[in-house]
Amino acid sequence: MSQSIEQPADGDPGRTPARAVPTSADVARLAGVSRATVSYVLNNTSAVRISEPTRARVREAARELGYVPHAAARTLRAGHSRMVLLPTAHVPVGSLYSGFFHDLQGALRRLDYTVVQYGSIGLDPEDAARAWAELRPAAVVSTGEVEVTSEAVDILRRSGVKAVITIGTGRTEGTRSLVLDQPRVGEVAVEHLTATGRRRIGVVVPEEPGLGMFSGPRLEGARRAARAAGAAVVPLPLAYTEESAGELAARWPELGLDAVFGYNDEYAMLLMRALQDAGVAVPEETAVIGADDLLLGRLLRPRLSTVHIDLIPGRELAELVDNAVNGTVDDPATRVLLNSRVVRREST
Repeated sequence: MSQSIEQPADGDPGRTPARAVPTSADVARLAGVSRATVSYVLNNTSAVRISEPTRARVREAARELGYVPHAAARTLRAGHSRMVLLPTAHVPVGSLYSGFFHDLQGALRRLDYTVVQYGSIGLDPEDAARAWAELRPAAVVSTGEVEVTSEAVDILRRSGVKAVITIGTGRTEGTRSLVLDQPRVGEVAVEHLTATGRRRIGVVVPEEPGLGMFSGPRLEGARRAARAAGAAVVPLPLAYTEESAGELAARWPELGLDAVFGYNDEYAMLLMRALQDAGVAVPEETAVIGADDLLLGRLLRPRLSTVHIDLIPGRELAELVDNAVNGTVDDPATRVLLNSRVVRREST
């Protein structure tokens, strides 16, 4: 007895027939408007006046059909995309920076940009730039984990990228550079500690890969402040584990430190807990200060002193990106960020 095999519409036995991809023409027919109107509505074109009822009808038709505009086709028509590429962080980032990037992405979305995060681990600067350029973004905002060289900038520019913005510890030629004054973070922390009479100060240097771009400059700033006050700084390598903090706390008597700058609040809290477990009184025997001003630091006992860092607001950076894409930026090519100030609490 033979079995009949149902043939799909495209003639390939056993294969699910492909569904027709809806087009802007289908949306136009369903909404009773022209294809141009569909394009204006779905691309958020503000130069053409379209009534809100018509806009609502077009959006509803697109939802019903499952129509999504083709980004590549839109880029070809407009000559540029509305994509902002953010290379993903390769290093652990704390709550301060996570919140900053969350705000930035929201602000860019409100300006009608599509934000794409791109993993670039293992790529050298030029290879990373070529990978980013393949997507034809309107802008690249790099936070420094992948170095942006002048050659990389040239690759991006030749591919049509309108704005390259770097956020890091130094100036990058050919870009709009937002420089994070990391040495100042360590400097104000140690200035505060020496002002309270501390003279032998430990500075935590995280052992986690990639954090050297922040911890190195903070240590440099701490040393600068210590020299000015006639104090001494002792670097303290520390992994972000209870075991590592416990081992360091066990060595505290031989180190003879009367204060410690913990790199940031998370490392400071980790070490402060280990010091207390080892019987070291905070702040009587050792003062402790962190950085980032996290809420959790205020919940500890004693409450954690910290360096409050004012980052550029996400909305302001999004507007800078938009102005750079549109060629209307009046700002200087380099801006120094990070206004750092001490918030003194019970731990110092």
